[in-house]
Amino acid sequence: MSAPRPRATGLDDERRAWVDAARARLDRTRITELVVGMVDIPSPTGEEAELARHLAGTLTEAGLRGRYQEIDDRQGNAVGVLPGTGGGDAVLLYAPIDTFTVGDEAEDVPWIGDELRPDMRPRAEVHGDHVLGLGASNPKGHGAAVIAAAEALAAAGVPLAGDVVVGLGAGGMPTNGRTARGLTRRNTGQGVGCSFMLEQGVWADHAIIAKPGWAVAWEEVGLCWFEVRVRGTFSYVGSRHRMPYRNPIAHAARVVQELEDWFPRYAARHTDGLVAPQGIVAAIEGGWPRLASATPALCRFVVDLRTNPRSTPAEVRREFGAAIDGIRSGCPEIDIEWDMVLSIPGTATPEDAPVVRAAIAAWEEAERRPHAPITANSGATDANILRSRGLPTARIGMDRIGPDAPIPLDFPAGMNTVDIREAERLARHLIHTVVALAGPAR
Repeated sequence: MSAPRPRATGLDDERRAWVDAARARLDRTRITELVVGMVDIPSPTGEEAELARHLAGTLTEAGLRGRYQEIDDRQGNAVGVLPGTGGGDAVLLYAPIDTFTVGDEAEDVPWIGDELRPDMRPRAEVHGDHVLGLGASNPKGHGAAVIAAAEALAAAGVPLAGDVVVGLGAGGMPTNGRTARGLTRRNTGQGVGCSFMLEQGVWADHAIIAKPGWAVAWEEVGLCWFEVRVRGTFSYVGSRHRMPYRNPIAHAARVVQELEDWFPRYAARHTDGLVAPQGIVAAIEGGWPRLASATPALCRFVVDLRTNPRSTPAEVRREFGAAIDGIRSGCPEIDIEWDMVLSIPGTATPEDAPVVRAAIAAWEEAERRPHAPITANSGATDANILRSRGLPTARIGMDRIGPDAPIPLDFPAGMNTVDIREAERLARHLIHTVVALAGPAR
């Protein structure tokens, strides 16, 4: 027999009763249904429209003012509002809805592996307390927890003074636009849906983003992307011993290794607070696979360098440039050029902001111990978009899957397998935090 759930604490009697009434409306079967419905509608970045329309209808059926917010013919957001009685603070519950990978062999294989595992496909499988399928945990399980919390508040008729706004945003993944299936827009990721939502009048006094990690976070890394170009000589294997030979692929390999050695030193310098910003070389290209007889004149690769909220992109750009200069001085035979091609600053909300304090109080109620933040984070989310627009934002999410999950934990399994018990815990937390912030005007 499971232990009784703790009652809401840190609230007055009226708010505590509202939290308990809403939590009584939560149902794991319903949360599972929400996750399955979301997973079964593919939503790769740039093609979230069908899922967003479905979710707008779901919010409307739950008693919110749901609507679909079109970005273009393939991309859009879902928004819902549970109106308050007036005079209280509005709270935005936000989650993205696009998946990290596509779920189509034509785009994912071989870079994701030799084949798509069941958890890498947009087709839900229910295994007891777990749902497996592309994005089942991140982001769709988190989105389902947001919807479940809003549905429970609506069903319980909680008379909040402030509005509860649900935002389910397209383009939340750290990607530029895909070019498959006739897609042409480059700006379909990097928080474009969240940014558009705010521009179009979806606003609140406080924001809570549901993304992985069972602890409250009030800051996170940003990111800078760099393109590095290594130049050489277009030549032929039959002439290697007869003409000048400068293979940019071999030179790029040296530069990549130097950067890989530099990234940990960069991370160590910028680790503080909740963050430990990392760097990787993510993709490399050079030459013609059909023409293995020739060296190309160019090899290029891209770098994702995460950034501390207390560093500006300009400062990070200079630091990366100094690292390249160091490689040049040690390898004068290598011809290197580079540019910063993307920058999203890291952000922070004051730790004593009401949304952070309310979220921590809800966590401490659930855990019955002082809050323990997760440190050394290097993941970025749309929280940076929310904060950069002026919305005080806290982040809270689910823990990783445990040993009873249907597949072992690795990076894709953590994204694509959700424990419904964790989703319910997150929804319970969100209800507590919303009531604390949007309750009766004081």
